[in-house]
Amino acid sequence: MKKVSYKQVMEQYPQTMGKEADTLVDKELQKSGIKLVVLDDDPTGIQTVHGVSVYTDWTEKSILEGFLEERRMFFILTNSRAMTSEQSAKVHVEIAKNIVSAAKATGKGYMIISRGDSTLRGHYPLETNVLKRIIEKQEHSIINGEIICPFLPEGGRYTVDNIHYVMENEFLIPAADTEFAEDKTFGYVNSHMGMWVEEKTQGEYTADSLTYISLDELRSRSVENICEKLMQVERFSKVIVNALDYYDLKIFTAALYKAIRQGKRFMIRSAASIVKVLGGIEDRPLLSRDELVDRENSNGGIILVGSHVKKTTMQLAKLKECPNIKFIEFDVHLVLDDVLFKVEVQRVITETEDAIASGCTVTVFTRRERLDLNTGNKEDELQIAGKISNAVTSIVTNLKVRPNFIIAKGGITSSDVGTKGLNVKKALVYGQILPGIPVWLTGEESKFPNMPYVIFPGNVGSETALKVAVEKTQK
Repeated sequence: MKKVSYKQVMEQYPQTMGKEADTLVDKELQKSGIKLVVLDDDPTGIQTVHGVSVYTDWTEKSILEGFLEERRMFFILTNSRAMTSEQSAKVHVEIAKNIVSAAKATGKGYMIISRGDSTLRGHYPLETNVLKRIIEKQEHSIINGEIICPFLPEGGRYTVDNIHYVMENEFLIPAADTEFAEDKTFGYVNSHMGMWVEEKTQGEYTADSLTYISLDELRSRSVENICEKLMQVERFSKVIVNALDYYDLKIFTAALYKAIRQGKRFMIRSAASIVKVLGGIEDRPLLSRDELVDRENSNGGIILVGSHVKKTTMQLAKLKECPNIKFIEFDVHLVLDDVLFKVEVQRVITETEDAIASGCTVTVFTRRERLDLNTGNKEDELQIAGKISNAVTSIVTNLKVRPNFIIAKGGITSSDVGTKGLNVKKALVYGQILPGIPVWLTGEESKFPNMPYVIFPGNVGSETALKVAVEKTQK
């Protein structure tokens, strides 16, 4: 497959929808009383929403609390992308059982959204298969189909003619031709979403057996026709949703809710954009400097950079142009030697603490060259990555002074910093500092209560985005 011009694609599919799409989806949202339970495999899935709760555990108590909230949706941070397949399966069995229990206790219907990476990485189809199996067994029910929608314009991810693209500069690159498809644990070879499903399910679902919702159908506002297609879905077959903008999602959402009202039941595997539409989350301005900066705190801030994708490394290089920031390289290659690694971790912790206490903002970044493990075992590699992430997290865990702000770059890094370093049990999604870059407001139970915590995805933002975000947190 070849890259295509974003401009030419937009010209081929001109957008003519406006308030009509808003009206259609609003009408269906008003009729729907189901709770949306979003399982987030890293903390970046909140990048399109605000004013919703994020729970960092999946106990029956927490899930019941989420069901009892007045809000339409709540998030559960599983961070399962950092787990082995066996660990993820075990976690999702527990989550499914607790969701069924909470739904029964409250008498509420629900739909599960398994929020995954917009570049198609993660434990798929394992997680949704486990959820389906346990829920159907516990409830003696049937989930008819699975919606797949990786569209995320905030990160430059578009699905056109069933092919998923990643935008680079002014071109759309087939996802399988990007560095994300070369992920050692979650790699893939197909950009066509039907073929991707066939690849990931090892032929259980073939590309020609799936249901596709085209841009032509969406742009013609064919809610009834799309609903009828959804009504035909059985045996947990997959529905591929094409999308170039949010209006496409609104038309599809109207059709989906209509099908649900007529008795169909679906699970969703998606990026963050459709979550916003399904939940009826209104747009809000980006967070301002006044909302992010604690002017009474004289300590410096801290930026933790763990992601190793090319975009992150480019953003780090731009950040280094900022004056008055201390940069500390963390040599994670020492992870294979327990003694040397322990010494290295302590060095980084001490230098970071001293700098922050003196009023200096610090950037701690992991060594940019990839660590070549050559174990041949994806599970072993995940465990070593976890050991590195735990070491990065320990920097925050050991802080004795409250930093002025915290930014964590990378999905696994930001999850571990939030849940282990800051000990957050429940956070409020505050908003976004930049498009696609969310901010938690930490709970009272956390290490630093009521602190805006910036969760910066590794694969999102322009080359200067990290620099701009950091500048926005300065007094």
